[in-house]
Amino acid sequence: MHYACPSTLKEALEILGNDEDARCLAGGATLMAMLNAQLMTPSTLVSLRNINELNGIARTAAGFRIGAMTRHHVVASSAMINGGLAVVRLAAQEIGHPAIRAIGTIGGSVAHADPAADYPTALVAADADIEICSATGQRTVPADQFFEDYFTTALQPGEIVCAISLKRDPEIEVSSYTKVARSDGDFATVSLAFCGSFEGDTCTRARIVVGGCGSTPVHVPLVDQMLVGTQIGSAEIANAADALALACDPIDDVRGSAAYRRLLVTRLLGPALEKAKAMKKD
Repeated sequence: MHYACPSTLKEALEILGNDEDARCLAGGATLMAMLNAQLMTPSTLVSLRNINELNGIARTAAGFRIGAMTRHHVVASSAMINGGLAVVRLAAQEIGHPAIRAIGTIGGSVAHADPAADYPTALVAADADIEICSATGQRTVPADQFFEDYFTTALQPGEIVCAISLKRDPEIEVSSYTKVARSDGDFATVSLAFCGSFEGDTCTRARIVVGGCGSTPVHVPLVDQMLVGTQIGSAEIANAADALALACDPIDDVRGSAAYRRLLVTRLLGPALEKAKAMKKD
């Protein structure tokens, strides 16, 4: 196995474009575990750690752009990612433990596409865009189209995630991220990401996404519509929660049974809305 440590994105993309068995090394938390378990044997590891253009959070005309090599702890502590986009910061705070957040990167997590991970669910709820680049050009894919199946994304050979684009919607004022896990720092048994708005106790805009309950984050536009016009604590929210749970396709595994996961969805939707509404008061 060869090791390359380019200093520019152009150089890294050229290596990846010329070697279909090469793989990127970002934070390495997941990749090194896979290598140790002999789940993959790349011909070349292409480290991205010296590529400054992939690092950091920058304001844009529409909102924010988060470079793929930005560490979880940077996203988790960024006060400027607030309001309707705070769901991404809140999700970053739930990733692993401090040591993991200091090493792992948003691009690596997104590209790995574990449906029980925190970022995919939050990014779909935030209606984020995934910026993809290769030696032949760049393209942008909406987050809800980027995640295609278990550990499968829209990335093609030679392509990498180069950034996450977050757009501010003036009609989306608040957000929340709710996660249930077997233990602190574990992947989600179930997670719920909510972005929306309230007038008093009434929900006026809603986008709710479930993680850990299917091969990709689960977003049901009909449930969003069901939530609009409902009041905190009303029976209509329970009906929406039942519809959301019915749309999920969870599996039985060590983190919980499919039935338990669906039950969690029905129990967590109401509190997720309450957490978001509380943000407006703050």
